[in-house]
Amino acid sequence: MAFLTDKYEKIKTELALNNVTLVAVSKTKPVEDILEAYHAGQRDFGENYVQELIDKYEALPKDIRWHFIGHLQSNKVKYIAPFVHLIHGVDSEKLFLEINKQAVKLNRSISCLLQVHISAEETKFGLDEDELNAIIHTITTDQKKYERVSVKGLMGMASFTEDNDLIISEFKKLKGLFDRSNAQLSTINSQFSILSMGMSADYRFAVEAGSTMVRIGSMLFGSRIRNTN
Repeated sequence: MAFLTDKYEKIKTELALNNVTLVAVSKTKPVEDILEAYHAGQRDFGENYVQELIDKYEALPKDIRWHFIGHLQSNKVKYIAPFVHLIHGVDSEKLFLEINKQAVKLNRSISCLLQVHISAEETKFGLDEDELNAIIHTITTDQKKYERVSVKGLMGMASFTEDNDLIISEFKKLKGLFDRSNAQLSTINSQFSILSMGMSADYRFAVEAGSTMVRIGSMLFGSRIRNTN
């Protein structure tokens, strides 16, 4: 299924009214579909797999802002570090340190979000509150430790459920953690402004809860093609 231009225009307009950035989740989608979205004006695209992201980066226009939204292994950071626009899923201090290490080598700043585990599902990745607090504390007290990583905000995924009340409560919890972290970092980090939460099935709940960035795939590109790699 090709890129759904009419659906895209409606969602883009809806999100613009709330000053929310749309990341089009293009994982498993062919270059041709991404180009359709690009020519419709979309510039932010999200990918889950490192090799797929590299291949698409090389094949597509260089003004695309590539977001890595999957679970990132530390040993693969070096492959996307030269060009990635935003890493959404920093879920451990080990990964944080590796991103900084690669950024130092490249003499560039790499932007990232701290992923927080807010879901009732244990299988999802993310920092717990204590781990988040520890990283925020380190950022405020030892800025040189992560000197080449620019922490732009938080990311989280709600439970995959039809219980809307649970989804809303999880988004509200993340918004509370975002506000608290922002207050702690406000004196040293004026760029802490992104709250990435909400996908195709729940983005409206996320926007109502205060999301500033949503990750939407199936509503724009149709059903996902299974990755067999």
